[in-house]
Amino acid sequence: MAARVQHTLYQVSTATALVEGIYQGAVQVAALREHGDLGLGTFESLDGEMVVVDGHFFQVHSDGNVREVQDDILVPFAAVTDFSPDRSVTLDNCADLSELTSRFDTLRPSDNFFFALRVDGTFEYIHARAMRRTKEGVPLVQAAAVQPEFEFKNILGTLVGFWTPEYAKALNVPGYHLHFISADRTRGGHLLQCRGKNLSLQIQSEGDYHVVLPQTNDFLKANLRRDPTADLAKAEGEKK
Repeated sequence: MAARVQHTLYQVSTATALVEGIYQGAVQVAALREHGDLGLGTFESLDGEMVVVDGHFFQVHSDGNVREVQDDILVPFAAVTDFSPDRSVTLDNCADLSELTSRFDTLRPSDNFFFALRVDGTFEYIHARAMRRTKEGVPLVQAAAVQPEFEFKNILGTLVGFWTPEYAKALNVPGYHLHFISADRTRGGHLLQCRGKNLSLQIQSEGDYHVVLPQTNDFLKANLRRDPTADLAKAEGEKK
């Protein structure tokens, strides 16, 4: 078999489907495991946050508990990749999430590729959230309005995620999307804000983008014509 020339980003479903409340499980974790060792997503019925690091798949529940999941667990949306970074740097001082993403901006050679990201270190502050189990069809913005949020201080851990080009906004969250998990695998969630020092940043370009569309009834019948940008920004970002 010929070696893969480009890194592949493997994704299940689309951001638009998630915005419209398509939470029915489409694939098992076992299928994702075949395509990547780093990534993020959610679980059937929007039941918490997925964090994939070093080939292990974790579920951050809305009560803050974290568990490593089995292969038969169903997933409505996820993105994973085999991670072997192209570039690595150390960020001596990171005042906030904006500074972190600005540093990653300097490592990205293009606004037209997808990029996988990883950050390791001790964070002085982490603000995160985890979605509650939600009924099918409830829009993401409505579900996000009641999401539990957590604050962690002086915590060793890892951020994983992706940068998505603006032109792909119907497929994935445009810009930066990161999930956190602590080094002891007991705390985590979708990242809203962070602060730290001496953080190790790693980045990998993704030249091959593979999207698997769910064969579920709700996806087949859904109206996915609406632009998801505003809803994604409201649901994924820190509350003002």
